[in-house]
Amino acid sequence: MQVLLLTEKEIESLLSMNEVMEAVETAFREKGLGYVQMPPKIYLSYQKYNGDLRTMPAYLERLDISAVKVVNVHPENPPKFNLPTVMATIILINPVNGAPLAIMDGTWITAMRTGAAGGIAAKYLARHNSKVAGFIGAGLQARTQLIALLSFYGNLELVKVWSRTKESREKFVTEMSDTQGLSKIVSVESAEDAVRDVDILVTTTPSRTPIVSEKWVSEGTHINCIGADASGKEELDPAILKHAKIVVDDWEQASHSGEINVPLAEGVISKNDVWGDICEIAAGLKPGRTTENEITIFTSTGLAIQDAATAKLAFDKAVLNRLGHMIKLF
Repeated sequence: MQVLLLTEKEIESLLSMNEVMEAVETAFREKGLGYVQMPPKIYLSYQKYNGDLRTMPAYLERLDISAVKVVNVHPENPPKFNLPTVMATIILINPVNGAPLAIMDGTWITAMRTGAAGGIAAKYLARHNSKVAGFIGAGLQARTQLIALLSFYGNLELVKVWSRTKESREKFVTEMSDTQGLSKIVSVESAEDAVRDVDILVTTTPSRTPIVSEKWVSEGTHINCIGADASGKEELDPAILKHAKIVVDDWEQASHSGEINVPLAEGVISKNDVWGDICEIAAGLKPGRTTENEITIFTSTGLAIQDAATAKLAFDKAVLNRLGHMIKLF
């Protein structure tokens, strides 16, 4: 049996953000309507190495798309091993017979589908005239989050970025400064500078201590919380959550590993404080933003259906363009 093998470079050449956003929004809609199977992530903790491993299976029933992703998160990888913080492998499955259709690098897919989720969240939860964005964190995920925002808005007048090291944020500015639709991007000296007076705030750090203070956040701000994806992680002052419209991607995952996991465990908020999930909103079952002044928060943990939908997109395009290598497994 022949299986298609796709590398990261091949995946990167196949995917555009517009296409990935469309695929991910469709996956969200299918989940909102109840047509997916997606158990919560399974975690292995490598505490002595400050890392973890997750397995993520999914089946989109009406679209006949199924995949399993294995993904790690090791924040110390870049300086210690010159490896990405996040690395992933995806097996795309044929639901008809359970046979693998493709084995592909999932690192770029993970970055793109997570960026796409942020763009979709902005579509439903941010103000439609948003022009200024702030970024806390300047890694790979910050890059795809920015690409997705530009894909949806077409233009941003100002992007402000802060990260723990001046080197990383200035590298981000240099690499993203020529991005189409971006008028101005600047490195700022403090997290407060990145947060104040923005329409959209994006947080992409692995922090376990809140970085963003409630007093910095303006009325009408939308916040994409991307970094908190494991138990104990949080980037926002919990007080912000008390006065915001909170939207998760999946309650089961978010309650244990998203931005809300620590405030929930400490009793600062309850399930009643969560407005709903992005899948319900994408399916038209609940409204997103309803007023100009409300603060909205999207807490992203990353869903296996996003990986499956994006992997199928990459597979179909690879077959069409005759990319990849066929290997015999059985």
